[in-house]
Amino acid sequence: MKFCSVWLTVVGLLMCPVAGAQTDRHAAFDQLLDLYVRDGDVNYRGLAADRARLDRYVAGLDVPAAERAGWSRPEQEAFWLNAYNALVLETVLTRYPIRGTSTLYPRDSIRQIPGAFERTTHRVGGETLTLDAIESKLIDDFGDARLVLALGRGARGSGRLRSEAYRGATLEAQVQQALQECAQRAVCASLDRTTRTLTVTPLIGWRSEAFERSFAPAAGSRWMSRSPIERAVAAMLSPVLFESERSVLALDTFQLKYAEFDWSLNEL
Repeated sequence: MKFCSVWLTVVGLLMCPVAGAQTDRHAAFDQLLDLYVRDGDVNYRGLAADRARLDRYVAGLDVPAAERAGWSRPEQEAFWLNAYNALVLETVLTRYPIRGTSTLYPRDSIRQIPGAFERTTHRVGGETLTLDAIESKLIDDFGDARLVLALGRGARGSGRLRSEAYRGATLEAQVQQALQECAQRAVCASLDRTTRTLTVTPLIGWRSEAFERSFAPAAGSRWMSRSPIERAVAAMLSPVLFESERSVLALDTFQLKYAEFDWSLNEL
């Protein structure tokens, strides 16, 4: 549209597109998440009936790298988080309802889809990538381990899938909330004050180098006699734990252990 002659005189606003304004690329995904996700669980049956909208959104993610280069860092991070989460939903729908036969995972698990994370490729951001490659890109390119906790892996053991898309303008608050939720959800982190055992998601162990880089405490601070991953986990969780739990960590007598990852489908 080159010209616009319609004025909304009541409020004095010109109702025509602003030159150079960026469209809300993630609006459609935001609507789908709002409709079909509740407290991290997904109404896959409903989403399957509305799959055409999800497919259109995913198709629109093949943005040229040159275009992405002009975005701010938070916009790029939000793009890759949304891409990963949307592709996981699409992957589940390719086999939904999942009824696998492998005894290694729950029958309805996304892991019953061979190569779902490590072999199946997708066109995203001008590249051909697997889900694992997208996760590695998030870690390597942006260096913020909180992003690992913001990824919805189609499983109850993963970070809680939000009912909204990630946006550059709100990304810091959104990923910080993902960290706070980790401290509040037993599948992510729990502290037994009696035994002083800190049990955390194996996601942290799988990506230990990323967490060690992101949350390495300053020299001379607490936990310096601990292993790098123990120091990082304590430094990461301490600010978002309850005061009584922080005091247990401060004693520096806790044991760190990893929970089993729950690969059950996060179905509503």
